[in-house]
Amino acid sequence: MLSYRHSYHAGNHADILKHLTLIALLGKLRSKEKPFVCIDTHSGSGLYDLQSNEARKTGEAEQGAARIWQQQSSDAGVAAYLQLLKTFNPGSRLRRYPGSPAIAQSLLREDDRMILMELHNNEIELLRANFQHDKRISVHHRDGFEGVLALTPPVPRRGLVLIDPSYEVKTDYEQVLDTCVKLSKRWPQGIIAVWYPLLGKDKDRSSWLRDRFSQKKFVDLLSIELQVEAQANDSGMHGSGMFIINTPWQLDQQMQLSMQSLLELMGPSCEFRVNRLS
Repeated sequence: MLSYRHSYHAGNHADILKHLTLIALLGKLRSKEKPFVCIDTHSGSGLYDLQSNEARKTGEAEQGAARIWQQQSSDAGVAAYLQLLKTFNPGSRLRRYPGSPAIAQSLLREDDRMILMELHNNEIELLRANFQHDKRISVHHRDGFEGVLALTPPVPRRGLVLIDPSYEVKTDYEQVLDTCVKLSKRWPQGIIAVWYPLLGKDKDRSSWLRDRFSQKKFVDLLSIELQVEAQANDSGMHGSGMFIINTPWQLDQQMQLSMQSLLELMGPSCEFRVNRLS
């Protein structure tokens, strides 16, 4: 199924969690001089107009990034995220939202590389237009689950992969788990970051996914979850989470502080959890 377009959801609470975590992981890789590679399996177009018909139809950014982008934070990770939004939006209005590819691009050094993958025919053309002029970045029109296994282990060997499918297809859950198992064997030193949704009781499979990840005994497995409202009975998304495999040293402590700072900006209705699963 190729109906999903992230332009409807750009800048929502799930993006805040995903991108705050991505910035923290890239910061860990940047702390050493050796080059690294960043792989994004489901890249979308990489950069979004929040005044587009799609974004305005859902208005999800209004309850996400638009609520906090002009605030201040004493936490270095949250401050870096907010400053990045200001860099893309020099005016007084949040108009452009950087997707994971744009965020990672802003943190690449001269010798670092990025591999972007997208299967949707319309999204891939936008992705190419946004990133084709950067020689550090290669763009692939292919299935991200297949592509990440075909393209690893990469050169350089240091790096991370972000896996964030839409989960509109039920088999995405099984495929995420299967891909991570195979990827951890093919690229044992790579950091694997997986995003997943927290849905209403009718469709939520986060507990199933969490149990399966715990059973696989991944190395240094960390779970980070952000919940913005109570779980309902319908299928709506009330939060999301990230699994990190090969968690960098002290990332759990860093994210604990960042999430606490984030909640101070987002309001008392939000909750978070940072848990080591292995």
